[in-house]
Amino acid sequence: MRNTVRQELVARQLDEQIAARFPVGQRLRVLDVGMGQGTQALRLARAGHSVTGLESDGAMLDTARESLAAEPEGIRERVRLIEGDGRDTGVHFLPGSFDVVLCHGVLMYVPEPDPMLAGLARMLAPGGLLSLLVRNADALAMRPGTAGDFGAALAAFDTDTYTNRLGLDVRADRLEALRATLAGIAAPLHAWYGVRVFTDNVSNEAGLPGPEELARVFAAEDRAGRTDPYRGIAALLHLCGVRG
Repeated sequence: MRNTVRQELVARQLDEQIAARFPVGQRLRVLDVGMGQGTQALRLARAGHSVTGLESDGAMLDTARESLAAEPEGIRERVRLIEGDGRDTGVHFLPGSFDVVLCHGVLMYVPEPDPMLAGLARMLAPGGLLSLLVRNADALAMRPGTAGDFGAALAAFDTDTYTNRLGLDVRADRLEALRATLAGIAAPLHAWYGVRVFTDNVSNEAGLPGPEELARVFAAEDRAGRTDPYRGIAALLHLCGVRG
């Protein structure tokens, strides 16, 4: 449920930004850094775009390859998968090689994100779109607080680190700090959204509701992710910068 909401909301928001930045029907060059199982990469390839997926986790890359193998030949031809680290994009690609760069759910594992973000911005052609999905450091108290763990909620006010559901100690990002970073790397923030305002505490084992109820979940999350003050307390932030 949580991942389904995340992928659906990010897809809607990303499509909105692409439609606002590029002519209808333009075949875009997309780089998906830390592509995971390839959900967004495959979706964009199905829409006609040329997609390069960069992933350092071999198991994730194998899953993405299996998913790609099940696609029609025309879609497979539009996707290239590379094993590599998002901090080394300059090793693999020339500056300005892409119209859209995705970096979703990666920065929390990077202790010093600014050099990596600068490298991603360099991959963009002028006018290109940088899409980041990060854990919201300004709302770290929400998950334990709404779950009734008030000791953890109090502790979360004074930190930008947390333990994720995999048991890993990772880092979150603050909106204003990322706004400053994006301005400094010549890809200033153009739009931002919240992701998972209402469903962040759903159990990992929870199944999906029926189609009508799921549509209501998406509608509520979509509305909240675009509306103040709700978007500011979302578990995740989706930031879109535009290369000057």
